[in-house]
Amino acid sequence: MAGADVHAQNKEDQPLVSKEKDIPAGVIGATAAFRERLLSDPYRPGYHFSFPEGDGRPGDPNGAFYHNGLYHLMFLYKRTDGKFAWGHASSKDLLHWRYHPDAIGPGDGDEGCFSGGAFVDDDGTAVLSYWMLWGAKGIGLASSKDPDFSTWKKSEANPVIPSTEWGITAMKNKDGKSYYVGSADPSNIWKKNGKYYMATGNLLVLRKFGSRGAGLPANFKEGSLPEDSLNYQGDRLYLFESDNLKDWTYKHEFYRSSRKWTQKTEDNMCPSFLPLPSSPDGGTSDKHLLLFISHNLGCQYYVGSYRNDQFFPDKHGRMTWTDNAYFAPEALVDNKGRQIMWAWIFDDRPDSLKNYYGWNGIYGLPRSLWVNRDGELGMRPVEELKNLRMNEREKKNISLTAGNPLTLHQQSSRYTEMDITIQPGTAAQAGVVVARSEDGREGTVIYYDAKEKKLKLDASKSSVSYGRRNVESAPFELKKGELLNLRVFIDKGIIEVFANDRQAIARTVYPTLGGSAVQLFSNGGTAAVVSVKTWDLAPSNSY
Repeated sequence: MAGADVHAQNKEDQPLVSKEKDIPAGVIGATAAFRERLLSDPYRPGYHFSFPEGDGRPGDPNGAFYHNGLYHLMFLYKRTDGKFAWGHASSKDLLHWRYHPDAIGPGDGDEGCFSGGAFVDDDGTAVLSYWMLWGAKGIGLASSKDPDFSTWKKSEANPVIPSTEWGITAMKNKDGKSYYVGSADPSNIWKKNGKYYMATGNLLVLRKFGSRGAGLPANFKEGSLPEDSLNYQGDRLYLFESDNLKDWTYKHEFYRSSRKWTQKTEDNMCPSFLPLPSSPDGGTSDKHLLLFISHNLGCQYYVGSYRNDQFFPDKHGRMTWTDNAYFAPEALVDNKGRQIMWAWIFDDRPDSLKNYYGWNGIYGLPRSLWVNRDGELGMRPVEELKNLRMNEREKKNISLTAGNPLTLHQQSSRYTEMDITIQPGTAAQAGVVVARSEDGREGTVIYYDAKEKKLKLDASKSSVSYGRRNVESAPFELKKGELLNLRVFIDKGIIEVFANDRQAIARTVYPTLGGSAVQLFSNGGTAAVVSVKTWDLAPSNSY
C-alpha cells in the first residue's frame, strides 16, 4: 500500500522483514560490480559447475545426494576467515544450480570441516559424514529433515569415530596388540539389513606407518581380513558398522590393496561407494564402484563385488595419468538408478588472476557411470547436457591424408560441443585440434594413438601463458572394426573429451590468442571422417 511503513507487521504481529540493519548501498554496488567482473572473466566456465565466489582450495565435491526431484551437491572451500566449510547447491536438471546457505562449517565442536559423503535414510533424513577439523577429533555426522535441506544439525555424538591423533585411530586386538586405522575422509554411509556402514580413508596412516608395511601374509584367503594381517602400505579403507548412527564399531579393512594396480605410496581418500547400474540410463547389476583418489596420482576407481561386508575388486582404472589434475570424486544414485559423478579439476591460473576475479573452483562435467558388457566401467556425459545445444552444424564423408590437416571451421562460440566419428584406417594417429590460433602458436590436440593404444590430449601448446603444458594419455584401444567416436566439450578454459563411452580426459587449458580454428588430421596413414556435428552450448551458470 502506498506510503506504508516497510517495517509494518502483519495481523499475527510478525515482522515482514528482518529488524537487522539495511544492507549498505556500497555492498549492493560491490555485489553488482563483482557479478560484472565474473561475466568478464575470460576463463570462468559457462556450463561446468563453478564456485560462486571465494577460494575453492581444496575444492572437493562432497555430500552429493538425490531426493524428491532435486540433485544436491556440496563443495568444500576456504572461507574468508581461513576456515573450511561445505557450500551447498541444488539442481533439478544437473545444469542450473541454486545456492543454499553453507551446510556445515566451523562451530559445534569443529574448527572447520573436511571431505565426506551423504546418505538419505528411509525416513527422508539426509545425513552428511565428514572429517572434523583439526587435530585428534575424528569423523562427524550432520543431518537435515528440511524439505530443501537448507539447515543442518551436527550430531551430539560427534565424533562418532574418534581419532587418537590427526586422522588416525589407535586400537587393540583381542591379544592386546596395537594397530591403527584411518579416521579421515569418510565415505558416504550406506544401509544393509538395518545396519549402517561407512568406510574411512588412510592418508595419515600411510604417511606415518606406510614405510613399515610388510604385506599381507602368504596364507591370506579371500573373505578373511584378520586384524593381525593389517598392512599400512598403499591405498586402504577401514569399514565401520552402526545400529543407530551414533555408536560405530570397527569391522576390518574393506578390501585388499594390491600392488598390481596401485603403488605403495598411494592412499585412498575421498571415497565413494555405490552400486553400479547396467547402463548409462540406470538398471541394476551385480557390481559396485569404489571411486577415490590417491593424493599423488589423482582420481581412480575399482569395479568389483560387495559381499560379506567386504569389497572384492576385479577391475582397476584411473581417471588421470600424467599427474593428479582430475581429483576428489563424488557420486550419487538418482531416481532413475543412474550413478552420476563429479570431480574437482585443478585450476592452474596464476593467483593474480584468481584473486582479481575473486573465485576458484571448477568441477568436471557430471558423468554417468555404469558397468558395460565387458565388465569395464562405462562413462559418458549425462544426457541433460544435450538440452544446452544450439545452432547445430554437420559435415560428412571427409578424407584425411597423412600430414595434411583440414581446417573444418571456426568455433562460433567459446561454449562448444563436437561429436566426431572417424574410421581410423591406416593412420597411426587421428583426431582434432581445437582452439587453434591463426599462427599455430596455440592449439589443443586430441587424438587416438593406434600404436600406443591410447586416447591423448596434448596441451603442450594449449596456451602461451598459463596451464600445464603436458600430454595426458589414457589407456584406450579400439576393437576390430570399431569406429572412433570423440565427444569434445569446450568451455572457455576447460576441455573434456569422451571416447566411445569408455574413456575420458578433462583438463584446464587457457588459450590467450583468441584462436577458434578446428582442424581434423591424421598422421602415419589415411583416415576417413564419417561425420562431424558441432553445437554451440547455452551457458547454464548464472555468471
